Amino acid sequence: MPGKLYKSRIDIMEQPASKSAKPDQLIADFLKAQTVFTLATCEDDQPHCSTCFYAYSEQYNMIVFKSSEKTEHIRQVLLNNLVGGSVLPDKLQTGKIKGVQFKGKMFEPESQCLSDLKKTYYAKYPFALAMGGEVWVIQLSWIKFTDNTLGFGKKVKWESA
Repeated sequence: MPGKLYKSRIDIMEQPASKSAKPDQLIADFLKAQTVFTLATCEDDQPHCSTCFYAYSEQYNMIVFKSSEKTEHIRQVLLNNLVGGSVLPDKLQTGKIKGVQFKGKMFEPESQCLSDLKKTYYAKYPFALAMGGEVWVIQLSWIKFTDNTLGFGKKVKWESA
């Protein structure tokens, strides 16, 4: 029927976003366990996606990764630091959909925060010490975690306070 809105089954099962300092532990555990994320950037209405190895800092609620200013995604971020992205399990299992979608602000960290975040990243990827590039972070502002192993359409949302 035109003009009439229907809620889908998934809409009904979603919980409202929690507005707290830290995401739910289910989200943090998932992000810590994975290794690759997709980063979505945009400049002058031209979107770009890239995949990068990352580490998750539960202490700062940030995605930490290494990249060069010569890349398209960093070039775009220097003009527009609002980003989105997704994380899927390193090993996909058919029928057991699980993953994170996120929004945040990306920047190059400084001072003590930089030292802590480098430790987090290099603890997970010691080989990256020998590679060029700078450490970048995404300060997460919104996360939606889907986990069908907890029930069909189960979503846990988080939003920064």
